[in-house]
Amino acid sequence: MATFLKQGKVVEDIQKDDAKVSEIVRSTIKKVEDEGDSALRELSEKFDKWSPDRFKLTEEQIERICASIPKQTVEDIEFAQNNIRRFAEEQRQSMKDIEVETMPGVILGHKNIPVNSVGCYIPGGRYPMVASAHMSVLTAKVAGVKRVIACTPPINGEIPAATVYAMHTAGADEIYILGGIQAMAGMAIGTETIESVDMIVGPGNAFVAEAKRQLYGRVGIDLFAGPTETLVVADETSDPEMIATDLLGQGEHGPTSPGALITTSKVIAEETVKEIERQLKVLPTADVASVSWNDYGQIILVEDEQEALKEADRLAFEHVEILTKNPDFFLENMTNYGCLFLGPETNVAYGDKVIGTNHTLPTKGAARYTGGLWVGKFLKTVTYQKVTSEEQSAFIGEYAARLCQLENFAGHAEQALLRVRKYGNKA
Repeated sequence: MATFLKQGKVVEDIQKDDAKVSEIVRSTIKKVEDEGDSALRELSEKFDKWSPDRFKLTEEQIERICASIPKQTVEDIEFAQNNIRRFAEEQRQSMKDIEVETMPGVILGHKNIPVNSVGCYIPGGRYPMVASAHMSVLTAKVAGVKRVIACTPPINGEIPAATVYAMHTAGADEIYILGGIQAMAGMAIGTETIESVDMIVGPGNAFVAEAKRQLYGRVGIDLFAGPTETLVVADETSDPEMIATDLLGQGEHGPTSPGALITTSKVIAEETVKEIERQLKVLPTADVASVSWNDYGQIILVEDEQEALKEADRLAFEHVEILTKNPDFFLENMTNYGCLFLGPETNVAYGDKVIGTNHTLPTKGAARYTGGLWVGKFLKTVTYQKVTSEEQSAFIGEYAARLCQLENFAGHAEQALLRVRKYGNKA
């Protein structure tokens, strides 16, 4: 039976925090809906101290910013985007349109049609997430989206040059220096200067995540995403220093980012705690990582791999690192996760930034029913049907009419019966 050596905040406390965020987001969206651009400007001045002549960057501004990027940064972004593009292209090629004749004269099919327009959010603040430009903008473009716009907030009153460069090279058609709830609402609802989109995607803080949740329905979204989650599954062969490094490395995302260790070894658990305490004394982002670990960290001691698997699937975390002697056991058997990182040679940071998989992933248990952002999220799989034979239409119509009548749908039945009368008994 699993034993909790450390537990995080209770669900009730988390729900109270969520309720406060929800009300702020609701009123902000309403303000943008009612006031348009003036609301964007007021909110941008209030939260980001940012009020330019226009939020959308001109082509001249983008060219000037791109020319200022250091050569090494250009090469690093190119390396990451090449990896992400290659994997996304392979994913796109795996999705095939189909057409099949299910019976003589009856043709059914489906097509994968890209969404027409997408708005991508690239977080800024303490951690300007340049990689989110690759993950969202580039992936949407590989999927075939015609219009991709991107928003990112200013940082200390300045345009984040590297982020803009990444947006541009990823293929963004419009770039706005605008952040937070107001950016999400502006893209989804539209204003005098921002044409609304069909879908909004990308990670963000609690307010951005809640904005996506509340805007869902009037636009599509990639997925509901909360604070970053990281789970490490370890056994007696694992390295406590590595476990601690990888948990704290993700805990720095924010003070509510859960980190968990599931292990078959009490010794490894105890040594990991010592390592976490040691590293928090020197980690530059310990002010954040220490809060996330103290408030949301978990350590679960299990009997064996099977119990570790059960607990890991129950948590259904966003990132799952497998640092056991047999990582493939979890690849073959685990079902609930955003992304797996198998073996000590890889880690969550690789997936977050550069290796090629997408870093926008399900949290808060959503991995039980969805995967993360990928080209397929930008595609609508739509069906069509065609009956090429009058005789076959009449034949199907008899079945359809009886089944419609079974459900008391007289009008439905008449659609079928009309074909039966029109096309039947022509021999």
